[in-house]
Amino acid sequence: MSHKTDRRTFIKGSLAAPAAVALSLNTAAGQAAAQQTENALPQGRIGDLSVSRLLLGGNLLTHFTHSRDLKYVYNLVEHYNTEQKIMETMAIAEQNGVNTLVVHTVPAVLDTLRKYRNEQGGKIQWIICPTAPVEGNLEEYAKQVQELVDDGVEAIYLWGVHADQLAWNGKMDTVARLVDMVKEHGIPSGVGAHDFRVVLDCERKGINADFYIKTFHHHKYPTGPKPAELTKPYNEIPGYWCRDPKEVIDLMKDVEKPWIAFKVMAAGAIPPQDAFQYAFKNGADHVLAGMFDFEIPEDAALVRDIVPKISRTRPWRS
Repeated sequence: MSHKTDRRTFIKGSLAAPAAVALSLNTAAGQAAAQQTENALPQGRIGDLSVSRLLLGGNLLTHFTHSRDLKYVYNLVEHYNTEQKIMETMAIAEQNGVNTLVVHTVPAVLDTLRKYRNEQGGKIQWIICPTAPVEGNLEEYAKQVQELVDDGVEAIYLWGVHADQLAWNGKMDTVARLVDMVKEHGIPSGVGAHDFRVVLDCERKGINADFYIKTFHHHKYPTGPKPAELTKPYNEIPGYWCRDPKEVIDLMKDVEKPWIAFKVMAAGAIPPQDAFQYAFKNGADHVLAGMFDFEIPEDAALVRDIVPKISRTRPWRS
């Protein structure tokens, strides 16, 4: 069956599935837990956490979509992913073995996460990046970290936007301080990055991160970066680009910490089967994918099929 046919089938099926969840969201989280064994995904470990190889990305839930020049998509996503729909999406993720969500600190979404966990009994794990300033005395950042810990976050990472800027400005000492600030709370602490040199500098300087979240995808899609564009400074290239995938592959093959690859579909330009296969084959331990509720079952099925068969040059690091 072709990928196009599969996607159509899952979209059609999704019209009934989310509606059923909406009728009884109080039981959805319990049903999700019961179905996790049946629909189990391969998992790895980050610190003491057992994390599914496929993670639910937060951009569609926070409405920060990367839609290039299709400006209407922002409005469309905002109207589709209501609070109710976000909770349905998390329940469907759990039902399909996705046990971890990655998102940044958008207050409205954090309120929804708390409601899903505390009122609906949701079990999905949280890996969250604070968005508080990373300059000055870091009091606001420390406060945000403490609030997340109090909410029961399972892991925290340094937002890639912040990590890139700190690295470009030669402030790796601040990166080290922010990583250690989280580790003091006894939970895994990671570093996000769009620029591969962030990971390179962390490794060179022995920064004590537990994992990395790094962009990764090939350039074989129609709107992929052209050679002339790749001569621009990193800060002038859109964040969903992986500027040089070979550089990333060569760097990460010697990195012994778990690697969560994100933007693997180049913001929707690469089909999931192609994107997941490429990421896992070339060393990623986990794939972080922004998914609408109706996309989750098919994407989870792809990961169940790909991971056991994949031939890798980099050992699994989680």
